[in-house]
Formats: sequence, C-alpha cells, structure tokens
Amino acid sequence: MRALVTGGGGFLGKSLVCLLLERGWQVRSFSRNAYESLRALGVEQATGDLADASAVERAAEGCDLVFHVAAKAGVWGAYEEYYAANVTGTENVLAACRRHGIRRLVHTSSPSIVFDGTDMEGVDERVPYPRHYEAAYPETKAMAERLVLGANSAELATVALRPHLIWGPEDNHIVPRILARGRAGKLRRIGTRPCLVDSVYIDNAAAAHVQAAERLAPGSAVAGKAYFITNGEPIPLWDLVNKILAADNLPPVTRTIPPAAAYAAGFLIENVFRLLRLPGEPPMTRFVARELSTAHWFDISAARHDFGYHPAVTIEEGIRRLAAWLAGTGAR
Repeated sequence: MRALVTGGGGFLGKSLVCLLLERGWQVRSFSRNAYESLRALGVEQATGDLADASAVERAAEGCDLVFHVAAKAGVWGAYEEYYAANVTGTENVLAACRRHGIRRLVHTSSPSIVFDGTDMEGVDERVPYPRHYEAAYPETKAMAERLVLGANSAELATVALRPHLIWGPEDNHIVPRILARGRAGKLRRIGTRPCLVDSVYIDNAAAAHVQAAERLAPGSAVAGKAYFITNGEPIPLWDLVNKILAADNLPPVTRTIPPAAAYAAGFLIENVFRLLRLPGEPPMTRFVARELSTAHWFDISAARHDFGYHPAVTIEEGIRRLAAWLAGTGAR
C-alpha cells in the first residue's frame, strides 16, 4: 500500500509517517518544504502548496490512500490564508482523490470546530457546529470537515478525526509555548474553576489515524463520519499544564486572572494588533480566553466501537516520555 500524508513533516504527520513505515507501508509526504528527518527515513517527498491544485494532484498520483493532515493552525492571521490552506487545500485533496481513483481519505479535523465558547462536557459527535466563530482556524476547519464528509460516496470513502490538544516529544506547538511562557513567568490561570479538558498523546493520535484507515471503505461503518480522538482521561486544564511544566523542572502556575478580564484583554489586544499591523501572534485573544476558562472533554466511545481505538499511552506515561525527551535533547 502507498499512502500520501499531507503535512508529513509536521508533528502529527511525522509520527503518522513513522507508524505507517513500521507497518510496511510505502509513504509519500506532501509539504511546503522538504524535511531532512523524512529523507533520513527514506520517505519520498513532494513539495508544494495545498492551494496549488496541480501540485496536490501530482503528489497523489499512484497512491491508494490519503491522510490529509496538513493545515494552517493557530489563533491569529489573515482569514484568506486560513481559507486557502484549509478550505481550498481540502478541495484540492478531494479533487486529486477523484482524479486518481483513490478510494480512501482520512482527514485530520479538530474539536475546535464545534466549540461555541461554553463548557463542553462529555459531548459526542452529535454536537452541532456553532453559528459563530471567533477565530479563522476553527471556522475554516469546519468548512473543510463538511467538504470531506459531504464527499463520502461509493467511489471515495472519507472519515474525519478530531484529535484534541496533541502533545508529546517533538511537539513544536503546545509544549514549547507552555515551557517558554512558564520560564518567562507569563502564564496565568484563567479563573478558578477546575475545568476538565481532554488531550491526546501523540502516539495515540497517530494510531487512531491508522486504525480508522484500516476500517475505512466505501459503505463501511466509519465512512462519512467524524470522531473525537482523545486520551479518554479528562483532567483539570491547569493540572495538565503543570505536569508539562514539571517535565522540564519548572514551577507550577499559581497566579490567576478572572475570565472576564482575560476576554476583555484579548479583545483589546486583537484590535491593537490589527490597527498597528503588529507581527507575530497576540499573547491573548478572545478565542484563547474562552478555551482556557471552559471545560472541553469528549465521549470517544464511537471511535472505540467503530474502529477499535484504544489510547495505549496514558497521560502519566506520556509525561514520563516527555520528561525523558526534554532531558535527553535539551529541547526548549
């Protein structure tokens, strides 16, 4: 079997590539740039922009299955850039699958596409998309997921996975941000409620993609559906943050600010960044303020039942692995 992994050089993409190689698959990665780490693994690499239909079509040629992992993530940036990567890019992936007769597509979505700014406690896949989004990422990812699920047919079986807060060794997003802000003393708890949140260790997230792919076929139980993917271990958000800090021997976060103050600060900072066209990402946004002050954990029984998903690496084991990686690499 030959699989195309879009975003194969990223955090989740590379973990998925390695797992596929272990299982004897042939793998091709499609990313903006080539990666030395993938070259060392012997992975074939195609480079290009997701918004370039011809580049995506060339990358998919000869493949039996596509894992569409690549996306523009984050909480800040031009809407047009998010749309080009997440919506147009997904349209191009679907078109390439049809062009080459590829019959299976596993799409990486996000639970943020159903976040409405309020607590989400034990919700399952029946929860609706919200009417309003406060960030371009969840809005455009929701569009992408709808495209993928709407494309499910007798010719192309599609499934969308929604992994929540992926973390672990080699993370280049969540873990380094927490550690950097922790060292700088810039982390603050938002509110005092012990809001439970779900997360997923990187190995579990990658395994879920392979397990879903193995059960995916036109007319199968997983075709045309979306699934939440987590560790199944909801814990208070700041307990998780403090565990990640402790993995790098940093002190826990103890200082707090009220949720209303964080939201107001996010609103103000967003406007300052827009008016002054400041570079980088704001230290606080309305979307982040709501995410950090609400509960969001999910029922993963559908993934367990439909394709045998089992989060093999617990949070505690994941933290041990993260601490060992940080100590061994000196990564910061």
